[in-house]
Amino acid sequence: MIGAGEPSCAGKQCLSINLILNMNISYCPLIDKMRNHSMNSTKVNWVVVFVHGVVSCLGILENALIIWVLGFRIRQRTVVCIWVLNLSLSDFLACLTLPLFTAYLSYSQSWTLGNALCVAQSSIFYLNMFASAFMLTVISLDRLLLVVKPVWSKTHRSLAGAWKVCAIGWLWAMINTVPYAVFRSVIDKNDGKSLCYHNFALYLPTSASLERNCEMRQAATAISKILFAFLIPLVIITASYIKIGLKLKDLDRKRRASNSWLKNILMRNENSVETNTSVKSQTSDSLSKAKSNKRSSNTPAPSLLSKSFTKMIALVIISFTVIWAPYHILCMMEVTALKEKEIYSIVETWLPLAATFSFLNPVLNPVLYAFSCPQFCMNIRQNLAAVFESLLEEGGELVAQGRSSRARSRNVSLVA
Repeated sequence: MIGAGEPSCAGKQCLSINLILNMNISYCPLIDKMRNHSMNSTKVNWVVVFVHGVVSCLGILENALIIWVLGFRIRQRTVVCIWVLNLSLSDFLACLTLPLFTAYLSYSQSWTLGNALCVAQSSIFYLNMFASAFMLTVISLDRLLLVVKPVWSKTHRSLAGAWKVCAIGWLWAMINTVPYAVFRSVIDKNDGKSLCYHNFALYLPTSASLERNCEMRQAATAISKILFAFLIPLVIITASYIKIGLKLKDLDRKRRASNSWLKNILMRNENSVETNTSVKSQTSDSLSKAKSNKRSSNTPAPSLLSKSFTKMIALVIISFTVIWAPYHILCMMEVTALKEKEIYSIVETWLPLAATFSFLNPVLNPVLYAFSCPQFCMNIRQNLAAVFESLLEEGGELVAQGRSSRARSRNVSLVA
């Protein structure tokens, strides 16, 4: 190890020292292949770095704004507020790690931030993956219960229960994140650069079982990711919304049948008026009742679900599927990459891009909240207006106006 007072190594001298230090470190065969591979171009693409940095800042600000509104500005919280608040908190944590990835790109795709930040960045990335999948699944099941079991939902659906479910979700995400934190480390390449990647050769009982254990560990983590953070949530979400659609269709059919029944009663009453004038006074009462029933039946019944919130969640789920699908598919391909040269070439080229693309999910979600849910967007605007008014308050009149606008903004909340 180089002392604090000694000159730092440079060029070939530094490379030879790294090779000596890495002689006693075990690596999986796939990692060894990556260490020996050098990039064709070492030039930094500053346009990509700049765009990634801007996106990172936007993601942090967007999710911080969502958390501020839902966590501190809304007085009458609903269960929906709690779901979206925890989803935004997960996205906010993921966005906090984006500047680290921007730094990685600025150093010609070499990790220079140390092992601690490497483990932290990876852990938060996977924590967001599992937590987001859990929250979206819970939201879909919550929507399903509102339609299928409305009475039960009204009785048992509470804010305390929602917080308990979210706590279980965070615990579940943390448990699934442990393997990725344990095996994450900084790996020095033979060209002098460093990778922040998983090294499944760590903590092996014997070096004799290196290759077999590496394959088992990599396969286990890849399968757990695609099952618990993608496929199982996606199946539950899809099944929930199919059931919701069928249930709402059945309710619409029953409503139409009821309308037809009321229409028949109305026609019979009208015929009886024409043929029997002696009971005119009685039929007039029944006619008025039937007509009032018809008018009320023709008016659209209050929806069991908020259309804007359902639209918002549908867009979030679609973006979740489209953004995460390439990453999980390539992770499964990586398991067999060492044995198939063509697969290795595909994984080497596209997996880093898929991982970068997956970072768009926490950045994109707040945009979907704003554009698909007008009530939520209005809430944000009112709260920002209240803040600016409080900053500009000078006289008593402005103080009164600021207080009244803040009171109105606090009373705006997401639907149940």
